[in-house]
Amino acid sequence: MDLRDLDLRDIEIFLMLSAELHFGRTAERLHLSQARISQVIGKLERRIGAKLFERSSRTVTLTPIGRRLRDDLQTNYRDLRASLGRASRAARYGDVGVLRLGITSSNLDDVRPLLDAFQARHPDCTVQIEHVHFGNPFGALRDDELDALVSWLPIEEPDLVVGPTLYTEPFMLLVGTDHPLAQRESASYEDLADYGVFGVPPSAPANVPPDYWTAAAVPFFTPSGRPIARTAHATNFQDLILLVAAGKAITPVHAHAARYYSRPDVTYIPMPDVPLARWALIWSRSAETDLIEDLAAAASAVSRGVEIVQ
Repeated sequence: MDLRDLDLRDIEIFLMLSAELHFGRTAERLHLSQARISQVIGKLERRIGAKLFERSSRTVTLTPIGRRLRDDLQTNYRDLRASLGRASRAARYGDVGVLRLGITSSNLDDVRPLLDAFQARHPDCTVQIEHVHFGNPFGALRDDELDALVSWLPIEEPDLVVGPTLYTEPFMLLVGTDHPLAQRESASYEDLADYGVFGVPPSAPANVPPDYWTAAAVPFFTPSGRPIARTAHATNFQDLILLVAAGKAITPVHAHAARYYSRPDVTYIPMPDVPLARWALIWSRSAETDLIEDLAAAASAVSRGVEIVQ
């Protein structure tokens, strides 16, 4: 079936249901009725001549044909949305342009050299900064809601390009003030096996962070091989710090959190034996523009300590 034969909204509904595998959640996320979701899926199945989903009273699963259609449509749909978005932004901002930069931290201080270097090249370009939660780190980039992202490494996603490292920083252990570790002068990953840490909840969106990316900050095993249990869940730092203060779990965090999220009911403990976190610029391989290329060049210059002048 040709993509041109489908309505964009129908494709969005199909892809959302493919990700959620739940009619109620799909309807809620798209602000539609469940009857509308069923109607669209039925129309697609009649057009294709085969079932796309197996439905029971408890589960929804993709059929082999449904999986094939999902795989075929995902890239085309993202590319089409990206093209429409770029055209819309060009119509709104003209040749000056707008750059949408996501940051997976709250730390603008260490990103400032990159912003200054880019604005030296494009003084009239509008740079929009968006905070990206760790519960869905790459979704906005893949959905063309962002042009680039500053995130911690490693990132091993084939559709994403990883630029140069912008800066590094240490980790600290975040605990409640009445936690047994709160009076310690330092902590290590071995300490985590004795207490619960955070994980992303099972009900999070389909774009949940990959395990290797999560483990770079909060490992699943200690250096000696002991498992580190996930006993609490959060998708953003604001929820996480509240649960830490309530004694639900502890967690390693990037050191900048101690500057931006100082509270009387939590304590930050140095973790001197933990390798430094590395932060880099990333962008979508299929949505590279002249502005993104210039941002990447600015990132490369910043990483080398080269001064950029207008």
